[in-house]
Amino acid sequence: MEYENNLILVEKPADKVALITLNNPPLNLVTLELSRELKETLFRLEQDDEVRVVVLTGSGEKAFCVGSDVKEFPQVWDDVIGKKLQKENEVFNAIEFLDKPVIAAMEGNVCGGGYEMAMACDLRILSESGRIAQPEINLGVFPGSGGIFRLPKLVGASKAMEMMFLGEFIDAEDCLRLGLVNRLAPAGKTVSAALDLAERIAHKPFEAIKLIKKGVREIGMVSSDKCFYKNLEFSRSIFKTEDCKEGVDAFLGKRSPQFR
Repeated sequence: MEYENNLILVEKPADKVALITLNNPPLNLVTLELSRELKETLFRLEQDDEVRVVVLTGSGEKAFCVGSDVKEFPQVWDDVIGKKLQKENEVFNAIEFLDKPVIAAMEGNVCGGGYEMAMACDLRILSESGRIAQPEINLGVFPGSGGIFRLPKLVGASKAMEMMFLGEFIDAEDCLRLGLVNRLAPAGKTVSAALDLAERIAHKPFEAIKLIKKGVREIGMVSSDKCFYKNLEFSRSIFKTEDCKEGVDAFLGKRSPQFR
């Protein structure tokens, strides 16, 4: 182990490659502390000249990450945007704007903020038994940590809206077909597949790799920094709704929500 915090582990398993593991099993929920530690880790890796490619994964095989820890919402309800959602957006942006390629190695379920985190990565590998969803609609909200602007870039506006309207899981083969992921790997083998890909990329001309990433983000797409504050503005509106309060309360109470 090269270095670690409580919820983020970092190794260097191959030449010029770093492996980040979200260490919050079984679901690897995004907590306030995990966001803080991940952002700190990304800053350190940005400065690490020994690292050219980063692989991001979650501990265990049940889930890469299923998103934000909803149990934290009550403690930040007076300012859920400033105290929680903005911090998630900042760390996901830090993934996207890292000047080194980031590959998500995803086992099991990937949903909500977990897939928003994966979308901030440059490449995504999913296990053949994995599934992806943006189920925020079932809490009375929307994917407020980047999904609303990153998902349409991957699958087009119409399919993105269908996914966000329904909040249903999509199986691995359809994820590959739709472009939600780049590749599939056998269950339990996503990290090894990602490391193999990372090593191949790491030995390409590094300055060219960095400019390819920068160019695609800044020229080929609307830059995420232009979407950042508009996304938070939308979130401030949605978190004031009664349906949002009902969705979160129903989730915490393990009952079906009664939306108005």
